[in-house]
Amino acid sequence: MTDSKTARKKHVPGEMSHRQILQALTGLLAALFTAMLSTTIVANALPTIMADLHGTQTDFAWVVTAALLANAVSTPIWGKLADLFNKKLLVQLSIVIFVAGSVLAGFAHSMELLLTARVIQGLGMGGLTALAQAIIGSIIPPRERGRYSGYMGAVMAVATAGGPLLGGFIVDSPLGWRWTFFLCVPLAVVALFLLQVTLHLQHVRRPAKIDWLGSILLTAGVSLLLIWVSFAGKPDYYEWWSWETAAMVGGSVILLALLVLVESKVAEPIIPLKIISQRTTALAIVASVAVGIAMFGSTTFLGQYFQLARGFTPTEAGLLMLPMIAGNLLGSVGSGLLITRFGKWKRFLIIGTVLVILGTALAGFINHETDMILVSLFIFILGVGMGLLMQNLVLAVQNTVKVSDVGSASASVAFFRTVGGAIGVSVLGAVLSSSVSRRVTEELDKAGMPTDGGGTTATLDLGGLPAEVQMFFRIAYAEGTADIFKIAAAVAIIALVAVLFIKEKALRRTLDIKPTSSNPVEPGLAGGAEILHTGAMSAVEPAIVPGSGSPVASESVPRTDGTEKAGTARP
Repeated sequence: MTDSKTARKKHVPGEMSHRQILQALTGLLAALFTAMLSTTIVANALPTIMADLHGTQTDFAWVVTAALLANAVSTPIWGKLADLFNKKLLVQLSIVIFVAGSVLAGFAHSMELLLTARVIQGLGMGGLTALAQAIIGSIIPPRERGRYSGYMGAVMAVATAGGPLLGGFIVDSPLGWRWTFFLCVPLAVVALFLLQVTLHLQHVRRPAKIDWLGSILLTAGVSLLLIWVSFAGKPDYYEWWSWETAAMVGGSVILLALLVLVESKVAEPIIPLKIISQRTTALAIVASVAVGIAMFGSTTFLGQYFQLARGFTPTEAGLLMLPMIAGNLLGSVGSGLLITRFGKWKRFLIIGTVLVILGTALAGFINHETDMILVSLFIFILGVGMGLLMQNLVLAVQNTVKVSDVGSASASVAFFRTVGGAIGVSVLGAVLSSSVSRRVTEELDKAGMPTDGGGTTATLDLGGLPAEVQMFFRIAYAEGTADIFKIAAAVAIIALVAVLFIKEKALRRTLDIKPTSSNPVEPGLAGGAEILHTGAMSAVEPAIVPGSGSPVASESVPRTDGTEKAGTARP
């Protein structure tokens, strides 16, 4: 009787070896590192940037939201392009776009130009987000994907950890905040070179039909909703209940309804309804939106809390983010290794969601005098939860689709998570801004100091204010940050409910789906029992020798059309 562990290690024709996969991932992870670093390196620089460019709390939120929004709306487009065109060329193109945005941001002399540059950066990051997941899904079977997702999680954690620290150091140095954008340019050039040398993907041409109408409706509908959220309730704009609100919300609903109609009719939808309507994908999307709101919405303002509420320098704020990053690293790498070893993944989603709820709920009690050891513990718990959730939600979805749809499926999950993040940053940023203005106004009125109706109470430049007034702001920012953590905890409960209803399915040991009597394929996913080469080297599901329970390699029987189908078991 063949030992099952030995059989699993046998090379299956068509599969890439561990060494080949690592070589292919080198440039990809370098590109992902550059994009992640560019996102996090600016975090602790934002208060300084806002002071230099005379930005408000709303501008602060939109510097983050603009990149997230562009990332979100472009991710499904990149994902669809990944299913139609050469993934290697697309990921290189996304890096070039990202570099262009970084250079423009470095030269920005106004908030308008900075926001434009952030949009361009977001377009490039959307490509890297979608294509990294799609390429991994194209070359690695789900059963082994946990290990490599762990590598990706480690790279993301290092970039996230090093970014705020490096950004704080650059801001405090003679280089100034502009180099937080310029520094990523040479790193991106190195990533381009590595991708050219190490990433080799087989591409099968397919008829290319891009759903441009769907892309326009998606962008317009989501953008209109986020613009409404960002400015509603502000003194200089419009009330929550107003004709502007009715027009913008109504318009967004109409645009998104038209999007659903268009996606149900076109041949190559930008958001494939047949995939996102599946139970696992739909629930993973709900969880991703909630996690995105909780994760992006709460953590975006941590650097601001450390600097404005606690008075730390940008460098010190970067160091204080390390516990959350360490937790993220532990959660992502640890769960990836355990999933690869044992094949169970749902338990990590449940534990991760519970930890996100716990971490955000605890952080909801911080103030301007909370012991920093407690703050570090709270964000460490949050980091572990995020590490357990991020990659594993994508893994759960990729396990249910055939390899030709893995780009769209991965991009759909990433899209909704990023939309959730953009909504979270926008909504929670608005909540924080209103909270700070209200609290500061109340304190100034009690102290007999008149305000200008919102201008003074919206400032992020505390350096020029009297010491007494600075303390009002520090207390207000601390209490406002606690408020948004409480909201994030409430939203994360939705993610827990969604995760509990996800049905765990055994992870495939093959790249593509092969239906069997014991493991039927969900309707609309596989479309047949044959395993086709679809842009990657596909492997065949191991057959089971009767009476042994041990998987062995299957013969590959050539077909006249150039594809292969599973043959008889070879003892």
